Amino acid sequence: MNAGKTILRFILAWIALLAAQMLAGMLIHVNNPPLPNVIRWLLLSNALVALALGTAALRCEWKGLKLGLALFAIPAAIETLNLVEGVVFLTNVKIDWRGVFAITAVGYAIAAVLFVIIFSRKSPAGRENDWTFPERTSLQNLWRLAFCSAAYVFFYLLAGMIIFPFVRDFYATQHIPSMGRIVLLQFCFRGPVFVLICLLLMRMFRLPGLSGALAVGLAFSLLSGVAILIIPNPFFPDAVRWVHLCEVSSSNFVFGCVVGWVWGGTPMVAHRVTALA
Repeated sequence: MNAGKTILRFILAWIALLAAQMLAGMLIHVNNPPLPNVIRWLLLSNALVALALGTAALRCEWKGLKLGLALFAIPAAIETLNLVEGVVFLTNVKIDWRGVFAITAVGYAIAAVLFVIIFSRKSPAGRENDWTFPERTSLQNLWRLAFCSAAYVFFYLLAGMIIFPFVRDFYATQHIPSMGRIVLLQFCFRGPVFVLICLLLMRMFRLPGLSGALAVGLAFSLLSGVAILIIPNPFFPDAVRWVHLCEVSSSNFVFGCVVGWVWGGTPMVAHRVTALA
């Protein structure tokens, strides 16, 4: 595929995502206050989402429903976890949480269908099964899941401690859960789901070693941090939003790289040769 066609696909995906959000907005009414100057930031956010998901789709050999489910599940799961976090922490912010969830889910569902049409292509010859996760026992997978979930908690708390002086006044107006509840939420719910999202990205990128870890870290950081927090929202004042953007994007990039490094991936051919040796 030449560069011109690739760029065209990304532009079409960018337009498709905006069209999907507009259609979802016409179908679902969200009772939130209007935000000024949000369009330019929304366009930039959509460009980042289209770039991250589009790159994964182009690297992946999946087609049709399987590809569409992956392209829907990744951003929808991230947004859902962020909304759960908002419900837990932002108790004094008047937000139509159900409406936000509904419009987000519908928008990404429509966009996923359009993305499948835009990024569908024939699999390169001999590339259908050229990448796999290393074979591991259930116990080996379980400790990796636990380790990565614990790593997420560590990065989450570390980044939060660094930026807390800058957001202290804002969170003084909110009802913050106990540290035990925060750790439990991140380790048992948010962390494991984020690990699964990173593994799905890793499977789609099909890159082993350091290149795979960096690709997952960058894509996950864009989707879960930059693209979300770059848009003005009714949750945070701008000063708090920018601080959280730096915090979440950096910590999630490191976390995504750790997941990619811990789980790893090997070329299928090399894996078979090693098994036969």
